[in-house]
Amino acid sequence: MKVLILGGTTEASALASALGERGIPALFSYAGRVATPKPQPLPTRVGGFGGVTGLAAFLGEERITHLVDATHPFAEQMSRHAVAAAQQTGIRCQALTRPPWLPEAGDRWQQVASVEAAVAALAGPAERILLAIGRQQLAAFASQPQHHYLLRLVDAPEVAPPLPRHRVILDRGPFTLDGDLALLQEHGIQRLVCKNAGGAGAIAKLTAARQLGLPVVMIERPALPQRQEAHTVEEVLAWLTHDSAPDSAPRAERGV
Repeated sequence: MKVLILGGTTEASALASALGERGIPALFSYAGRVATPKPQPLPTRVGGFGGVTGLAAFLGEERITHLVDATHPFAEQMSRHAVAAAQQTGIRCQALTRPPWLPEAGDRWQQVASVEAAVAALAGPAERILLAIGRQQLAAFASQPQHHYLLRLVDAPEVAPPLPRHRVILDRGPFTLDGDLALLQEHGIQRLVCKNAGGAGAIAKLTAARQLGLPVVMIERPALPQRQEAHTVEEVLAWLTHDSAPDSAPRAERGV
């Protein structure tokens, strides 16, 4: 057995630690979008593979038997490539992903299907907006220049975002409720825009928005091909130790 983890999330790091503790041969791969990625207890590579063909070739060269896609829920291209490369090579593949957030009583969510739809939802008078979507798609919001945007990022952008009114703060989760309440109040935030990443590390801003009565534009996850999913490290470990046996029955797939 040899496992390739497509990482970048807290769950990926937890899986890497579990495999390292158990002595299961594995590699860890970062996409390379964060300047200072978290060190892992496994041999680590950084960068892309060169599409489906490149990933499939890598799987063969490294004699990978199990592929775990533990990328961010919005890493759509990488997740699609993982499914396609696994099918092409015939290796086992599972996604380790967080359940999405669900609205609760008191939430004022406007659920949209894409970043473009989120931009359109901001048409109207100027507001102070917490834009918590990472740095890859900030430029899309330049078409709504009337707002003042507070950008919470892990790394400083290499090029200043094309937003006439914005402020960047650098921080890395997990975030606390007290911290996010203070952040929203200190900056006079009137609306949040975020992606439905799920998990506990960044949910505090939604709880804070609920307590303050603030509206949230929630970008829902992209549709992905049918794939086998797990929501915990324990599920992945069970899959690796049991489902890889030749006589084991296939697990039911979860639609996305």
